[in-house]
Amino acid sequence: MGVVSLIAVGVLTLLAVLGPALAPFDPTEQVLDRMLESPGRTHWLGTDDLGRDILSRVLYGARVSLGVGVLAVALSLGLGVALGLVSGYHAGWLDGVIMRVMDGLLAFPSIVLALAITAALGPSLRNAMIAIGVIGIPGFARLVRGQVLALRSQEFVEAARALGAGDRRIVVRHIVPGTVAVVVIHASLRLAFAVLTEAGLSFLGLGAQPPTPSWGAMLNTGREYLEMAPWLSLAPGAAIFLTTLSFNFLGDAVRDVLDPRLRM
Repeated sequence: MGVVSLIAVGVLTLLAVLGPALAPFDPTEQVLDRMLESPGRTHWLGTDDLGRDILSRVLYGARVSLGVGVLAVALSLGLGVALGLVSGYHAGWLDGVIMRVMDGLLAFPSIVLALAITAALGPSLRNAMIAIGVIGIPGFARLVRGQVLALRSQEFVEAARALGAGDRRIVVRHIVPGTVAVVVIHASLRLAFAVLTEAGLSFLGLGAQPPTPSWGAMLNTGREYLEMAPWLSLAPGAAIFLTTLSFNFLGDAVRDVLDPRLRM
């Protein structure tokens, strides 16, 4: 399943990168005399309520979903790892302050916090990415902090400190490498959640704004035509399902490879 998921993620990435070249039509072009056209030879996945080609919009929507997912996880990873390193290595009042802030963020359900942040900043794709990135910070911070607390008392760290190594050298050469595996595992699993959350925010009108193609916004449009034109929801729904499933399987595979306990 790891190989299959890796191939699936690779295909999705290629579709996102090559979307403009592969799309048969302009995803924002409205052809009113072709509204709600069923799948056929001209429009393989049909058209929506404004006559726009669904296949083209799904391909362009892949760029939105994957782009927001990767950037949001990168934001979570960068800030979360930095806070976790500081909190775990410099125990004391600073550790208490950082962890209480992280606990406060974790006290809210993730989707509710994302909705609140996006609503406060304003509905846009950039603000949705920021919201998804913020709600992912506590997970990385607490994970890295736990690893740092376990590593800082190890003999090799004590030996490096006894030999005169400074805090920066100890963190960079001995602490950070010990956290890479868990961070990569968590990031790979977090990608699926980021894609799903972006789709949810766009479905509610807080993510990508029209006429930008987005899988979540396409689902929101399609729900009004489920009986007479189910293909409006089928294509973006399948794209969200396959993308999330692929990233989840890939995350499990990465965990199996990087966690030595699972190879025993």
